[in-house]
Amino acid sequence: MTPTIARALGRFIVCGLLVLGSAASVLTSRPAQASSALVVPGAQNEHDLPWASDGEANVPYVFHDPAQEGRVTGFEYELMGAIAQHVHRHSRFIQNGWDGLIPGLSRGLYAMVIDGIEMTPEHKEAVLFSHPYYVTSDRIMVRRDQQGLESLAALNGHAVGTIKNTAAERLLLQQNNVFVRSYDEETNLFSDLKNGRLDAVLIDEPIAHYYGSDDMKLVGPPIGTVAYGIAFPKDNPALRDAVDHALTTLQHDGTLHRILARWNLWTPQMAAYTGDKTTLDIKPQAWEDYRRTMESMSGSSFHAIMYRYVRFIPLIGQGAVMTLAVSALAMILAVAMGVVLALGRHYGAISIKILCGTYVEIVRGTPLLIQVLFIFYGLPAFGIRLSPLVAGVLSLGFNYAAYEAENYRAGLLSVPRGQMEAAIALNMTHFQALRLVVVPQAFRTVVPVMTNDFIALIKDSSLVSVITLTELSQTYIRLSSTYYDYVGTGLMVGLAYLLIGLPFVRLARMAEKRLGRVVGQGHH
Repeated sequence: MTPTIARALGRFIVCGLLVLGSAASVLTSRPAQASSALVVPGAQNEHDLPWASDGEANVPYVFHDPAQEGRVTGFEYELMGAIAQHVHRHSRFIQNGWDGLIPGLSRGLYAMVIDGIEMTPEHKEAVLFSHPYYVTSDRIMVRRDQQGLESLAALNGHAVGTIKNTAAERLLLQQNNVFVRSYDEETNLFSDLKNGRLDAVLIDEPIAHYYGSDDMKLVGPPIGTVAYGIAFPKDNPALRDAVDHALTTLQHDGTLHRILARWNLWTPQMAAYTGDKTTLDIKPQAWEDYRRTMESMSGSSFHAIMYRYVRFIPLIGQGAVMTLAVSALAMILAVAMGVVLALGRHYGAISIKILCGTYVEIVRGTPLLIQVLFIFYGLPAFGIRLSPLVAGVLSLGFNYAAYEAENYRAGLLSVPRGQMEAAIALNMTHFQALRLVVVPQAFRTVVPVMTNDFIALIKDSSLVSVITLTELSQTYIRLSSTYYDYVGTGLMVGLAYLLIGLPFVRLARMAEKRLGRVVGQGHH
């Protein structure tokens, strides 16, 4: 019975590695790109135009339509569709977090980035920029009952919020006595203003326009000038020039004006910048649709709340599938590597012991997030380019292999030395004794620990969201920031994590009982 279990475990590990290898070969491969006048990084064919933005909480730039969560919209999204038509390609949106947009651009995941990126001197040193496609200013927003905070000077001595790494943040930091609080998400920023944690917000006018509520107001004149540009790799001026030509055409034929008018974003400042003094008879339909949807979704009736949560189920289900896939593949890799590392540290030659021990200590001594970012963004510098799924699986698998190795080594130490000696006395080779006698007994002792590690890995899989994978935690961020609902959405996502983990706890208990009976019979 014991050999049978050992062989089954071996087959499980081998099958898992074969699946992982197949996934890697498929997902890292890219279709051959046909010859084209333009070099378009990340393109899947000669008609593809891949571009990236952070669409998780990015109204009105690029965001998921609250009326239809699977649909991406926004004025930048429409602008990219128009640009793609002018360069005779199909627009393809790629989601990436704000902090990963430029690193992803540098490693060739996509051709360009559009995300309200300000054309500052620091940004211009890192990337090429198109001509500005939108010009605006920063504005001060306060609660409706507040008075006297209508200028930068008046903000001294007050807690003021803004988005990190923006011109508004730099303006605030230049003030002598302003308590600056920088945020990643606009939703959290305006929520803190509403709840009294902030005295004021300094933010780009389009964001203030869309995120402000009835109990808030804009005060004071516009502050400074902010210009948005599309970012390109430094080594691709030809693509930048083609997009510049498309932007110029869209500006002259009125397409840019019409897009901005639909979103209620055409301003005197834009008219002065473009020289377009025309008045178009276009209703701000996109703006009205968004406001209407948000008002309907904010209803407090039981029916409205249940309707909203039912619509969340498919998205949470998709995130759960991605979470489970990444976690399962990573755990298979971790188990296989952990066994090898444990055997190497326990039975290997001195050089093998040192090598395995060094790996374990380095991996356990560095943060998992750093390892994820290094594998995805750092390895391309050495010519190794991995898809987000493969990079996520490898980073989690390599990390947990170090912890599994220590668990298995403890399990091996728990097996009496006499078991190995008895197996060798029965004419087994050293490898046979390990495979058929020692490892199965050690495996039984570590099953509960493996289960705990797998549940922990499921939760740690949230870190792969930084490399463009949309799993459960990223789904939570998107839904909560879109609908300003952190409680109900959090409970649903938490329940999804719980439902993923419970079956594996049950399976582990069954395996533990089964192995207990098998080992007990073996001792007789």
